[in-house]
Amino acid sequence: MEKTREKSKRHFVRLLFIISLASCSILMPFLITNDPYSATVFSISLSKPLPKPRAILSSPAKETYLNCDRNAFSSDVCVLRGDIRTNPSLSSIFLYSSKAPVTEKIRPYTRKWETSIMDKIKELDLVAVNRSADDGHRCDVIHRVPAVIFSGGGYIGNVYHDFRDCMVPLFITSSRFNRRVVFVVVQSQPWWRNKYGEILSRLTDYPLVDFSRDNRTHCFPEATVGLHVHGELAVDPARTTPKNTTINDFQGILDLAYGSPQRKPASSAEKPKLAIIFRKGSRSVENEAEVVRLAEAVGFRVEVLRPNATMALVDIYRSLNSADALTGVVGCALTHLLFMRPGSVFIQIKPLGTEWAAEANYGEPAKAIGLKYIPYLIQPKESSLSRVYKKDDPVLTNPESISKQGWAITKKVFLDKQMVRIDLRRFKKRLTAAYEHIIARKKAQDQALLRSES
Repeated sequence: MEKTREKSKRHFVRLLFIISLASCSILMPFLITNDPYSATVFSISLSKPLPKPRAILSSPAKETYLNCDRNAFSSDVCVLRGDIRTNPSLSSIFLYSSKAPVTEKIRPYTRKWETSIMDKIKELDLVAVNRSADDGHRCDVIHRVPAVIFSGGGYIGNVYHDFRDCMVPLFITSSRFNRRVVFVVVQSQPWWRNKYGEILSRLTDYPLVDFSRDNRTHCFPEATVGLHVHGELAVDPARTTPKNTTINDFQGILDLAYGSPQRKPASSAEKPKLAIIFRKGSRSVENEAEVVRLAEAVGFRVEVLRPNATMALVDIYRSLNSADALTGVVGCALTHLLFMRPGSVFIQIKPLGTEWAAEANYGEPAKAIGLKYIPYLIQPKESSLSRVYKKDDPVLTNPESISKQGWAITKKVFLDKQMVRIDLRRFKKRLTAAYEHIIARKKAQDQALLRSES
């Protein structure tokens, strides 16, 4: 009888232990504070649903190192792993290690060949020190996920550079973390967070850390300082983690950020939509109204866009994502071609002296996205420069020879002082080719839909 009571007692103790464990598991999420300003441990934002566990670093790595890759043309990238602590007052990131002290310097911006702008980027010291050198530099905020640290300075504010220098490289660099990453921005500008907040929220589950204004010590198990660049608005699937990530995957992020509209083009029974981006000042189109009437005569439904710094990206996105074709003169506003559906048409109007930049910055990216690209290089008579220079001047007859004199000359002559008057007869051929391509594509889609329904 005594043995039976003892056995029952042991079973009861085991049951109490199991109940205690279960209670801790249930209550633990509520014991972690969600206040980033008072939290000792800041591992997830409880204002959002708890993310599913992912196979990434969740605690300080056993292996401690500081490695910098300085071989890329556009940017240097350093990776730290171990006990990492920020020190904004010293513009430093400290790595506490048992290894010999090391210091690396880096300006985490993506145009390292351009010294005039890089000189304006805050330089960070990455300092590996011996653990014994810990002089009270304690953690105010402990993050359980890695950091990506980059500059919000430089040319940020120009939409082309916003995407080329920052958003696309940030996508490339952070994709491997599957949103379980904290972005630490150096020289952050308040408007930037507001303008690109929807995109950022699809790249990270965590609030941004403003390195220049937040003087607390943030601690991380891993940090990538600097961003990887694959080219002009480019994502090289052979160099991404995970492999085979493309620029279309970045477009998928834009879809999620701005409402995930249906990406299927309208029926062939509807007029195709042509979006025209018109500029003000340099490289503006002098006969805008005539170009619009021409496009309507060809058969397009025309929507004119004049993007500016105050226009919400979601509005531009919805206009272009619903368009079948886009045209405009080379310039930063054409960066919005990233909002176009693959299979749409892009007609780029190239003023004199801009051909190389137009192809590299917009033509090649358009083709990589999957747009049908139709270039339109203007003739000297279509340029306002024909009213300034003599007919035999190299500016008109051999603009490439002028461009070879350097960027400053190119900008002064071709970018800042040139307007365009479109030759309607010539341009009609491009519009007609675009229209016929769109109609043929829509008819093929309609037929495929009928076959699938039959």
